[in-house]
Amino acid sequence: MTQDSADARPPRLLIGATGSIAVTALPAYLSEFRSHFGGPLTVLLTHTAEQFIPAATVRLHADRVVHGESPADWPADKPSRLAADHDAVVVLPATANFLAAAATGAAPNRLATVVLSVPYPVVYFPSMGAAMWEKPSVRRNVATIRADGGHLPEPVWHDTYDVGLGRISRHPTMPPPAEAVKIVADVLSAR
Repeated sequence: MTQDSADARPPRLLIGATGSIAVTALPAYLSEFRSHFGGPLTVLLTHTAEQFIPAATVRLHADRVVHGESPADWPADKPSRLAADHDAVVVLPATANFLAAAATGAAPNRLATVVLSVPYPVVYFPSMGAAMWEKPSVRRNVATIRADGGHLPEPVWHDTYDVGLGRISRHPTMPPPAEAVKIVADVLSAR
């Protein structure tokens, strides 16, 4: 394939979904990514993401869904294969736990291993509680990811009802789907 034909094809996106309540919004983001980019979408669900949104639901919105950690799946879904088959990774949502793994080079799951294996852009869209986001350790992890070349835009703050607290709380989360697409498009065009 020539460079011109590679540039002409739509980007192959790997969406890494982690275990945050924000992952329940994933279908809207997948629809927006498909609408804008037109290329194949693979979703890699961590085991905690599956606690919030089942793989069967995600399959309605993606070309391929990779989930679970069964060694039987690794011939087709091993991290090096997933890395080779895509042009960018978008971690949406990116929890504090996942940002810690990315900042330190840890590989506690298949998604983190893929992120360590890719030579191309990784975009992280954080979503977590306000107190977590403000912790010095999380801020250090964010700074490390950015210094290492990761793309981690500032989260959008919004108000939601917190069932556990029984009140409205303000917290940082992912931008709306159209804005997330623009961020990813800008990262890809800068390559």
